[in-house]
Amino acid sequence: MSKPVFVITEQREGTFRKVTYEIVSEARRIADKLGSEVVALVPGNAVSEIAQELGQYGADKILVAENDILAHYITDAYRKVALEAIKQVDPDVILIAATAQGKDLAPRIAAGLGVALATDCTGLEVDDGKIKARRPMYANKILADHAFESSPQIASLRPNIFPAQESDAGKSASVETLDISLSDDDLKAKLKELVAGAAGKVDLTEADIIVSGGRGMKSPENYKILEDLADVVGGVVGASRAAVDAGWRPHAEQVGQTGKVVSPQLYIACGISGSIQHLAGMSSSKCIVAINKDPEAPIFEKADYGIVGDLFEVVPRLTEELKKVVDK
Repeated sequence: MSKPVFVITEQREGTFRKVTYEIVSEARRIADKLGSEVVALVPGNAVSEIAQELGQYGADKILVAENDILAHYITDAYRKVALEAIKQVDPDVILIAATAQGKDLAPRIAAGLGVALATDCTGLEVDDGKIKARRPMYANKILADHAFESSPQIASLRPNIFPAQESDAGKSASVETLDISLSDDDLKAKLKELVAGAAGKVDLTEADIIVSGGRGMKSPENYKILEDLADVVGGVVGASRAAVDAGWRPHAEQVGQTGKVVSPQLYIACGISGSIQHLAGMSSSKCIVAINKDPEAPIFEKADYGIVGDLFEVVPRLTEELKKVVDK
């Protein structure tokens, strides 16, 4: 049997993030082609009860690392745990989510191992016993296929791109405790306080539907019509960099090259011209709807559906029509 496919998972307060199921499912697909097993690392505090859940998505073995220091993500602690687990497992492939946490952790693991890293991948294939990683480059202008010359092969995967398989209650995995000592001496920085955002909001990177507004919204108060539309379709609100820079929306909602890269099923762009930076953050959306009064706006070149009109007339009418459909 080939060396394992190793997955570094993410959880928040005892609940796995959606992207974890996606990555474990992709690891299962890759492992089946390589003739290997899937080993998942679950770092945290009091997470042993949820660990077995990953077996339903294709994990063969789960390593649980529990410590009070791991209750929240701290770079130094998670890096130490991940490198120790990798040393024990000796995998050929390592997968991690291209989330805020993953983008911080993945390069540090790659540096610790002295190997290459393919970031923000949107596709993986197996070729002659090795993986090839596909990832966007130059603000999504091209898609490049990368082959690895170093081992283990490490890739971070973009959320909402790789489908999670249906959970199978009939599948299970062995669960082992990873014995690693951690103390404050291992930390170069300490977490003093964690300030939670709005309760119940889905992170943009995991949202299936996003309703975004740009400079055309004219003021922060006008975002109420986007919030109403998002509520009707079960989505969340995003914003362009111009809107965030103007102080209309928080940075956590910024979509774009300097914000969050998203891949929802539906992306509705309202009053967004479609700069290269913004397109780099949302062009992998499955369906793009653009609403703009300028028929020459670049966003229409990427949109699957375009509505040329005043968004302050179009969005409320769209919301009302969608209410009729949703209520049926």
